[in-house]
Amino acid sequence: MKYICIILLFFSSLLPVAVFAQGSPKGGSFSDIKFIEGHWKATTAEGRAIEAVWLGADGDNMLGFMRMMNGSKADLYEMLAYEQSDQGLVSSVKHFKPGLLGLEEKDNPNRYLFVEAGKDRAIFQSVSGDLRILYEKRSSTQFAIARGSQENGQWGFKDLFVFNKVK
Repeated sequence: MKYICIILLFFSSLLPVAVFAQGSPKGGSFSDIKFIEGHWKATTAEGRAIEAVWLGADGDNMLGFMRMMNGSKADLYEMLAYEQSDQGLVSSVKHFKPGLLGLEEKDNPNRYLFVEAGKDRAIFQSVSGDLRILYEKRSSTQFAIARGSQENGQWGFKDLFVFNKVK
């Protein structure tokens, strides 16, 4: 009887851990990228204006979109969907020319899997594994998106866009 009580006590102590583990999403959550919510603007080194909006998470998804301008003409549109899946947090991205002419194949968006997050930063990696995207909050009114590539076994990042919050 003593051994049965010890065994029951042992397994009952594991129950809260098992319940918590089942409720936690694998590979990131929307709280890891919450800092990108809102309306943002950036200017590229070439002088192109970029306007972006990220909606808050709702259910199993969070959406974002960007408009890239060359002067007063649209140059490129980008649609981003972040979805909670069995694989964890997944980012799917599609690009469009003016007229909503898709650049990627119809059913083949660029896909990125969540890699890691820290305070005000999150990293996704392309499914092919050769590219990483870093989202990083740099102040209360600024965040950047940087492109990462591997060199000598280390990931290095270069800013693509540095956004300022639109008030």
